[in-house]
Amino acid sequence: MSAAVCILSGVPIADDPAPRPDDPFEGVVLDEDFVRSAAVKEQSGRARMLAAKWKQQPPQPEPWRASADPAPAPARRRFGRRPKPVDPWGRRRRRNWQTPLFVVLAAAVTLAALNVDRLNGWYHRGQESSALPATGPATAPAPAPATTAPPTAEPGTPTVEHPWAGSPADAWKAGADALVLPEAKGQGVFDKEEVADMLDSVRQYLVLTNLDPKTLHGETPAAALAMMDRTSRADLEKALAHPTADADATTWLSRFDPRRAVPVTDVVKARGTMTFEGDGDRGLLVHTDYIFVYALRPGPDAGVPRPGQSTGGGGNGGGTAKPVALTADAAPRVEREIVRRQQDFRFYDPARYKVQRGKLFLDKWYAYLGNNVCTTGSGYLETDFSVDFGLGTDEPRTGKTVDPYDPNQKLDDREGCDTLSRS
Repeated sequence: MSAAVCILSGVPIADDPAPRPDDPFEGVVLDEDFVRSAAVKEQSGRARMLAAKWKQQPPQPEPWRASADPAPAPARRRFGRRPKPVDPWGRRRRRNWQTPLFVVLAAAVTLAALNVDRLNGWYHRGQESSALPATGPATAPAPAPATTAPPTAEPGTPTVEHPWAGSPADAWKAGADALVLPEAKGQGVFDKEEVADMLDSVRQYLVLTNLDPKTLHGETPAAALAMMDRTSRADLEKALAHPTADADATTWLSRFDPRRAVPVTDVVKARGTMTFEGDGDRGLLVHTDYIFVYALRPGPDAGVPRPGQSTGGGGNGGGTAKPVALTADAAPRVEREIVRRQQDFRFYDPARYKVQRGKLFLDKWYAYLGNNVCTTGSGYLETDFSVDFGLGTDEPRTGKTVDPYDPNQKLDDREGCDTLSRS
C-alpha cells in the first residue's frame, strides 16, 4: 500500500456578537403577540362598573339557588361486597359443581368412542417403541463442500463485506452511540436543565453533519443549518454554495461527491470526547474532539481531475493525466477516510449579548482529513483512490508521518500534506 495523504486545515476564532444595550425595551415591538403575552391585563368597562355597583349594593342570592337542596349522596355498600344470590323463596343458592363435571366426562367418552382406531394404534406403537434396543447419539452429517472460493484479500484489507478490517475503528462504537454526553451541571447564568439542552443540541448537530447518510451522500444539511446562529450559518452556506480552498465546507462537515466516492455502508465509526466549561460573562463553552471513520469505494469519476485542476506531477493536482479505469472482474479495494474534528460551540448569555437563544455559535474549529488528497476547494471530501487507479502520489508533503487514529496529536492552524502511517 502506498502512503496516504492528509491535510490539516484551521479556521480562526469567530468574533463575539454585539453586546446587548442597557435599555431593556430596545427592539420591543408592541404588536398583538406582545399584548396577548402580557402577564397583567386591564379589566373591561363592564367589569369595572359591576365592581363599583357591588361595592355599594352587594348582590343578593337568587331564591332558586338558595332553596335548592344538594342531591343526596348515593349509599355505599359495606366494604364493596356483592349481595349473596338467593332463590325466589329467599333461600341461599348453592353452586352445583357436579353438573359441569358430568358434562366434561360425557364429552370425553364420546370423543374416545369416535376415535377407537387411533387409540388402538397409539397403544401398539408405544409397546413396539419400548421393545427396541437403546441406541447411541446420532452423528452430525458431514459438512457440504464449499461452492465458492475463499476470499483472496489479505488479512486486514478492507472489503465491502468487512470495511473495518485492519483498523482500530473495528472495535469502536458506531453512529450516535459513540457521541456520549457528559453529565450536565449548572454553569454561570445557565442552570442544569439549560446546560443539558445545550449539550444535546451540540450532539444533534454532530450527527447531522458527520453521520447523517443524506449529508454523507452529498446533500445539503438543511436541518443542521437551521440549528446554527445567523453568523455561523452564513459562513457555512457560503462555503457550500461557493467552495474555495480557503473556505471549504469540509472544514464544517463530512460529505462526498457520489460521482467520485460512494460509502459502502451507512455505518460510521466514531470515537472522542465532549466537555464543557463556564466562561465568565461570555456564557458556556462546549469542546468537542471526535474522530470519524468512513468506508468508501470509488465512484464512476474517481481519479478524473476536476475542471481547472492540475493533471501533471507535483503541485496540488497530483496523479497522472490518464487514470486507469478498473475492469469488471477487478473489484476496487475499499478505502477508509479518517476525519478528526475539533469544534468549540459557545452559548452566550442572552441578557448581555445580541444572540439567538438556543442557536449554535461556532467559536473555532479544526479539521484533519486522513487519506484525503491535498487538493481542496470542491466542497467535498476527496478520498485518495490512487492505488486502485494507478495514479501517482507525488503531491508535496510538507509535514511528517502521523497516525490518523491518534487522539493525542495536537491540531493547530497550519496547513499542508502529511504522510499517514496507516489508514
